[in-house]
Formats: sequence, C-alpha cells, structure tokens
Amino acid sequence: MPLDPAVRARIESLLAANPVVLFMKGKPNAPQCGFSSKAVGALDAAGADYAHVDVLSDPEIREGIKAYGDWPTIPQLYIGGELVGGSDIILQMAGSGELHAALGLPAPDRTPPSITITPAAADLLRKAIDDAGEGYALQIDIDKGFNARLQLAPRDEAAIAAESAGIRAQFDLASAPRARGLVIDWADDERGKGLVIDNPNAPPKVRNLTPAQASEQARAGTLTIVDVRPAEERALASVNVPYATFDDGPDEIEGWPKDTPLAFLCHHGGRSGQAAEHFRALGFSKVHNIAGGIDAWAQLDPAIPRY
Repeated sequence: MPLDPAVRARIESLLAANPVVLFMKGKPNAPQCGFSSKAVGALDAAGADYAHVDVLSDPEIREGIKAYGDWPTIPQLYIGGELVGGSDIILQMAGSGELHAALGLPAPDRTPPSITITPAAADLLRKAIDDAGEGYALQIDIDKGFNARLQLAPRDEAAIAAESAGIRAQFDLASAPRARGLVIDWADDERGKGLVIDNPNAPPKVRNLTPAQASEQARAGTLTIVDVRPAEERALASVNVPYATFDDGPDEIEGWPKDTPLAFLCHHGGRSGQAAEHFRALGFSKVHNIAGGIDAWAQLDPAIPRY
C-alpha cells in the first residue's frame, strides 16, 4: 500500500529532528510488548539518548513506518535517519558492540559479573543442564526492574560469561552489570522450596506504611504521598495532608530524584501497590504502599468518609 504523503512528511520530520528514534509499542518506562522491552533494555544499557514514538497511540505512524522502511514489524530503530532494524538486530548489535559504535558511544563494558551459585543450587542446575544435552549453559536475564529469569540456552561463546561451582552462566550486555554480586541458592524453608535469587543491586522492596505512619511523616515533610485514584474518587474522600496525584500522568513524578521518599495511596491498597512496584522498578529506593488505603485512613480520621 502506498504511503500517504502526509504520513511520510510526519515521519521524515521526526527523523530529521531526532538523531536516534525508536518506534515502539508503549513508552520506554512502560513497554507494551516483549520485543519493545528488549529494544529499550539494549538502548538503555548502552546509555543511548533517544526519542521514542508510541505507535499504539498513533495508528497512522504504526502502519506508515512499516511502509516507510519496508519493515513489517515493531519496534524499529532509526539512527541518523537510517533504519537499523528490529529488536533482534538491536540485541545482536548491542552484544557485539556495533550498537555503541553506531550511536557514537564508547565500547561497552563486557566485564563478567562475579556471581555465587551455592552447592545445593549447583546440583540442581547441573542436572538440568546435563538433561538438556551437550552444549547448553545457564542463561540469566535481568530486566531493568531487577527481575531475574533463569533458563537453559545453547552455549554462546560470544556471550558475557561467568562461572561458579562449575556452572557456566551467560548474560547479555544489559544483564551483566545488574548481576554483580548475584547469589543463587536452593531453599526449602519459610521462603518456600526452589531456587532463591539474592541480588544486592536490586532496589529495596516496597514497604507497607500504616495510615498513622504515613500521616506523621507527611506532616513532618519527610514523605510525599501520591494518591493514584482519579479525581472523582478523591472528591468522595481525601486525606487531610499534602499529596500529589497522577491527574496529568505519572511522568512528572517519574522524573523526580530516585531517593525521594514516596508513599502511594488508593481505595484499599491494590492499585497503590501496583504503582509502588512500578516506581521501584524505575529505581526509586524509598517506596511505600499505604496499607488499607483511604478506607483504613478513615478509621484513623473519622472526618474522612468511607465509600
């Protein structure tokens, strides 16, 4: 299908205004497909400065960019107005160092991380590798939220690799620095039964605050409360301390310093818990969820209606 001239002009204007553009599904801080997430991870790990276009919110560009570069899938990366390719090519270039060169960045740090696999975990992993057949290794992927995924993958001599307890662990360029000091253990106790991963680089877990604790800290100016409910819910019941909202979207708060103490609030604590985990994944280090939400706060302050 021929590309509409107006859409072509929009695309060319975007490419002319931005040296590096990623056409993706979603936003870099909230990708809406696995392939877009991988592309963002590779660019972020490289330290790239890039513009993005969310094709899900712009159907004209979504179809137009496929025709423009004669590339049928999303995401698509353009550097200097030229199509580089999709997520597979981006990852390949990131692993080889070609992506850094194309972006004009220094060569990547390929230092293998120092990791520890305990004997109990090694026994389990070694059996799984042996069962998979010759030529397999442990692949460890760690996303920007420091969620780790372990799987067996063909041995890749070009991968960043570390060894512990006789187990070869492979990492992509983004995962390697996030894995420094990683410990893989086997547990059969109060933590459950299975492999347990301890990553010292991961942001601290979200902590619960009672409404009384949140109120005291907010009044002292040591905590910012973020009410994630829409305005119509806040009109029914609101806390009587200063708070921020998502009325204009979360982008402004996402740009705050990562050590800003935040406590998220909703009706019962569910939506606020999800928001807190999102900010933790962005690297915020002092993230709390107000347990029980505004409903629990109303028990502390009878002036607040319950709904």
